[in-house]
Amino acid sequence: MVLLHLAEPPERVHVGIGIHGVLGRRDVYLLPDLWQFHLYGYSADLTVDGTTYPVSPGSVSLVPAGVPVEFAYRGRSEHLFAHFRPRLVGEPSYVPAVQDSGTAAPVLSDLLRQAIEATPSGSARVAAEVWTALWRVAQLGNALGEGGGTAGHPAVAAAIAYIEANLARPLTVPLLARAAGVSHNHLTRLFGSETGTTVVAYIRRRRMARARHLLVSSTLSIPAVAASVGIPDLHAFNKSCHRELGGSPRTVRAG
Repeated sequence: MVLLHLAEPPERVHVGIGIHGVLGRRDVYLLPDLWQFHLYGYSADLTVDGTTYPVSPGSVSLVPAGVPVEFAYRGRSEHLFAHFRPRLVGEPSYVPAVQDSGTAAPVLSDLLRQAIEATPSGSARVAAEVWTALWRVAQLGNALGEGGGTAGHPAVAAAIAYIEANLARPLTVPLLARAAGVSHNHLTRLFGSETGTTVVAYIRRRRMARARHLLVSSTLSIPAVAASVGIPDLHAFNKSCHRELGGSPRTVRAG
């Protein structure tokens, strides 16, 4: 989680489209006084201050100033980015370093592209577009999925943030409990009380929401989509699509 101040528009904002992975498959960056905000259109591994996250189309990342990042690309990779300095006023928001933007990805893309088209780069309009996008990203961190609502208990918020950042990886209740700093049983009780569902059901719903987004909005192969949501077994992925999305992966993509 990162602490992001959003009470006022950021200052010294630079935006653009980054194209990487052509000359080399690895980049390392460190911006000493600017935050990095990326909206990804590709799959890669992103390492933030020693922690590695899988990113895929629709993922967003927020990296504070002075934190090293390393990208491991799988080929030509294009993302939208904003580099900015937040104004340190008001109460900060707790935002996951990496999360899936889901159905908000087109909105975030439009906001960043409008910022890119605005001139000059450091203008108030550019800052306003990026500020709006950052607010949307901060709200993603509190979302409990399509059912709405927010996580009030810190352990539930931490568990949800971990799920959002690690949908492609194996997820278990004991693992999430350790990440949230509570016992298995306590997390289960808290999660049910605050979300009205079980941890396992929430993970399944978020994985399939992400799968729907990738099937409809990307050109990733169906095996790649399955791997990106942590269900590499194609038979299991097909069954999950039928149960949660109402049809096979090909049907969801065509529809």
